[in-house]
Amino acid sequence: MDLLTPLLQQSAFSARVFHHGNLCHLADFDPGAMAGHLHLFKGGRLSCTLRDTLVLDTDRPCALLFPRPSAHTLLPVGERGADLVCATLDLGFKTGGPLAMALPECLVLYLDDAPNLLPTLQLLFDEAFSERFARQAALDRLMEYFLIQAIRAVIDSGQIHSGIFAAMTDPKLARAVNAIHARPERGWTVELLAEQAGMSRARFAARFREQVGLSPLDYLTDWRLAVVRHQLRQGHAIKRIAAQVGYASPAALSRVFAQRLGLPPSDWLKQQAAI
Repeated sequence: MDLLTPLLQQSAFSARVFHHGNLCHLADFDPGAMAGHLHLFKGGRLSCTLRDTLVLDTDRPCALLFPRPSAHTLLPVGERGADLVCATLDLGFKTGGPLAMALPECLVLYLDDAPNLLPTLQLLFDEAFSERFARQAALDRLMEYFLIQAIRAVIDSGQIHSGIFAAMTDPKLARAVNAIHARPERGWTVELLAEQAGMSRARFAARFREQVGLSPLDYLTDWRLAVVRHQLRQGHAIKRIAAQVGYASPAALSRVFAQRLGLPPSDWLKQQAAI
C-alpha cells in the first residue's frame, strides 16, 4: 500500500543543489528564505545546531533533512573541514503541502544504516565532483530521488513516531488513510473509516488520534483542503474542485477553507501568487 505517492502528488516537490565540496567555515541557514534543506555529509567531521541546540557532532556520513524552513548552522570540525552536498528543498511549505507538514523538523539518517541508499549517493557524489554537461539538472534530479529514498528509509526505521508517516507503519490505520487519499469525495464517517481499518469505531478513533495527532475527520478535512490547494494552483475552478472533494457546493467548500486557512480560496490564491 503506497501512502507516500499521494503526499508527493499533492505537494510541490523539488530540490536544487547549491553547494558541493569542502566546507571549511561556519554556515548559517535562515528560515526567512522559506526553503527546506537537505545536507549530505560525505567525510571529515561536522557539527550541526538547530536554534542553538546541538543536533549532531559526527564523522559518520549522514543525511540531514530539514523539510521546512529552519534556522540551523553547520560547522566543520578540525582542519580537514567537511565534505558536503547541500540542496534547498521545496516540499510545499508555503502552500501548506502535506509532505512538508508531515515530516519532523529535523531528521538525521546515518548512511551506514541505510546501505540501499549508497548507489544513488555514489551517483550523486560522482556527478557533484565532475564537470559533465547538464550537471546541475542531473544533481537536482538525483537529489530529489535521494530524498524519496531517505523518506522511505526513515519510515522503515521507525524514526517517525507520530503524524501520518507513523500511521503508514500501522497496517490497519494505513488502510483507512489510503481510503481517504483515494476517495476524498466520499462522505466518510468515523464508522466507515473504522470498517476500512477492520476495527471498532472507538478503538479506531483512539488509535488514529494517538498516532496521527488528529481525529479521523480532522485529517479528512486537512487532506481535502490539500487537494483543493493543489487544484487551485493548477488553475481549476472552485465549482469543479468542490465536487471532487466531497462538498455539496462551492460555497460550502469556501466556508471550510476560510475557517481553516483564514481567507477564502480566491484570496488565498492571490496571496500565493504574491509570494
